[in-house]
Amino acid sequence: MYIHLGGEKIIRTSQLVAIFDISIEQSSKLSRQFVLHAQKNKEVETIGEEDPKSIVVTEHKVYYSPISTSTLKKRTRHLEG
Repeated sequence: MYIHLGGEKIIRTSQLVAIFDISIEQSSKLSRQFVLHAQKNKEVETIGEEDPKSIVVTEHKVYYSPISTSTLKKRTRHLEG
């Protein structure tokens, strides 16, 4: 199964690790360090031109998605049921 992250980006649900609200980057030092590490390794991709609303972590990449966490989570639940 697949999940649409915004723009033209689709990932396999089996690769999905976590979905976070973008605000976690400001409120959590550990999250900030995680994203900075991923950026240094060129494992971060921003989807589209809009401001990101969520951070999607997969096995190999971190995505900044313009879609809200609640919408993305609904999409994953839809696939489970």
